[in-house]
Amino acid sequence: MPVEDTFAGISGQDEAVALLRRALGSGRVAHAYAFVGPSGSGRTRTALSLATALVAPNGGPAAARVERGVHPDVRVIRPTPPEKNPKGPFALRIDDVRALERFAALRPVEAPWKVFIVDEAERMTVATPQAFLKTLEEPPDRTVIILILSQLRALPATVLSRCQIVRFRPRHAEGTVALLPDGRDEARRRAVGVLADVERGGVEAILRAGDQVGRDRQTAEILVETCWLRFRDLLCAQVGGAARLAVFAADETPPPGRRSFQELLARVAACRDAWYALQGNVSPRLTVEVLLSRLQPEVA
Repeated sequence: MPVEDTFAGISGQDEAVALLRRALGSGRVAHAYAFVGPSGSGRTRTALSLATALVAPNGGPAAARVERGVHPDVRVIRPTPPEKNPKGPFALRIDDVRALERFAALRPVEAPWKVFIVDEAERMTVATPQAFLKTLEEPPDRTVIILILSQLRALPATVLSRCQIVRFRPRHAEGTVALLPDGRDEARRRAVGVLADVERGGVEAILRAGDQVGRDRQTAEILVETCWLRFRDLLCAQVGGAARLAVFAADETPPPGRRSFQELLARVAACRDAWYALQGNVSPRLTVEVLLSRLQPEVA
């Protein structure tokens, strides 16, 4: 399969694709890349295209196996909850790095290269980047590691300095910029329902929301993010932003009464504080209950 064909499905990222094509064409593929850009910009799709060009340059069944995620020389590492706590926070841990190192030390099963794609690399725990440095400093021969992350400051400079940075632009889709999460996602739609319930039911609804979240950190993160996105939509509308910039349709999240610009900013700040609390290992239930209380009009 020609290099041009492996990247044929990538749109809106001409600079990133051109850089990778040059590397493949010259035989100067870096041992580590950092694909940096917003979710929805094609980072993972491009990483898989690069992997296909390396392990299945002639296409055929090998390329199809990369696409299906079953090629033995291409591995995608994603955040997972703790082994003993399935409802715990999703993260990339030192054990994930150790597993990557073990596989990287082996010879390729059938291809001339091995490719490791580390998705959501910003979810590394505090100690994980340091553990990852040795692999980046002394990579096994014919091995390519691709870190996928949303912004450069998400990882220490010591890690990023050992990677070739490839930047991805926000991509336009259906008339909007694919920079923010999709409000039609089922988990976020459920979270919107929780918010509507809280606005109708007050304190009792807040306690019900806390019961629903319990110790499930991922559910709490989605709810907090949904709150932030909703008040971000209201801010955009108040300053005259186009309707297409909204994450949620207006009829899905009707504004809970008129609020001033400063009130909306205060609620966005409350969402930010809740997000930081979750990353700091504060109880998911407590975090959600405190946030929803701060979002009530009488607490403004």
